[in-house]
Amino acid sequence: MRAKPAPINTTEATDAAPRGFSIDAHRLAAPKAAPGLHLVATPIGNLGDITLRALQTLAGVDVIACEDTRITRRLTERYAIAAQLKPYHEHNAEAARPKILEALAQGGSVALVSDAGTPLISDPGFKLVREVCAAGHAVFALPGPSSVLAALTVAALPTDRFFFEGFLPAKSAARRTRLAELARIDATLVMFDSGNRVQETLAELAEIMGSREAAICRELTKLHEEISRAPLPELARDAATLETRGEFVLVIGPPPADAEVLTSDALDGLLREQLAAHSVKDAVAHAVALSGRPRREVYARALELAKGLRGDDGED
Repeated sequence: MRAKPAPINTTEATDAAPRGFSIDAHRLAAPKAAPGLHLVATPIGNLGDITLRALQTLAGVDVIACEDTRITRRLTERYAIAAQLKPYHEHNAEAARPKILEALAQGGSVALVSDAGTPLISDPGFKLVREVCAAGHAVFALPGPSSVLAALTVAALPTDRFFFEGFLPAKSAARRTRLAELARIDATLVMFDSGNRVQETLAELAEIMGSREAAICRELTKLHEEISRAPLPELARDAATLETRGEFVLVIGPPPADAEVLTSDALDGLLREQLAAHSVKDAVAHAVALSGRPRREVYARALELAKGLRGDDGED
C-alpha cells in the first residue's frame, strides 16, 4: 500500500525539514542537492518510469521549475516529495529566468522538468541552460524517459542514423515545404504531431515520401498505447479510422537508395506553391534543391504549371 503523501507545494522545503520521498510504503531520505541547475527527465506517461536518482534530486532541490505545476504535482504527490513548484514555460520564461539565476547565484539548487520526458526537447529550456552556463553555475543532466527514443526503438525501423524534427509547421503549405526538405535526409525521421492534424500529415507524407515504411506511435507508455506499422500509403489510407486522441510520435524509415525523393504529384504540389509566391526562375531553383530531380525536368514542368496558373490552357 502506498504511503499517504505529505502536504506539499505550499511552502518551500527548508534545511530543517527532512528531505525524502516514498516508494510504496517505504520512506527514503534524500540528501540536499548540489548547487546548480539539474535537468531531470520525467515519465512520458507511466509514472513508474522514474529513476531513483531523479527522485532523490527532486526531493533534494530547493525549487522545481516546471512547465505546468498541475502536471508535475501528480508526480511529486505520487512519491510524497515536498518541494516548491514554480512555473517555467515559453510564456513566462523571460521573467522567470532572472529569478532562477538569482537563486543559483545565492548557492541554491533548481530542478528543471518538462511536462513529460527530457527537458529541452521541444521546449524553451535551452535558453535557461545557456544563461546558467554563461553565469558560471553548474548544470547536471539526469537522463531518463524520452518519447523520441521510445518511439524509435519500437518502430522496427533502422536506428543507426535518425533525424528528430519535433513538431511540423501548422499551416499546410509550410508543412509540405518542410516535408519536401526532410524527404532528402538519408536517415530515419522522428517527428511529433497533434491528433487534430495527424490524418492530414499522413496524407502529405504518403504523397511526398512515397511508400516508405513508417510507424504511428500513440500514447507511448500509457494505458491506451498503440503502435501501427506499415508503408506510408497504407497508414494514410487507414487514417480516417485512427483514434486521434492523445500524443503522437511519427517515425518514417529512410528512403531506398534508388528512390526518387519526390513523386511527380509531390513535385507538382511543390511547384504550385512556389509559383504562387515567386518567379518561375526562383520556383525552379527551390524545387530542384528540394526534389533532387534534374533542373531541365523541373523547369519544363514549371513552365506547364505556370501556364495553367495564368489560365492560358484552361488548367486548374
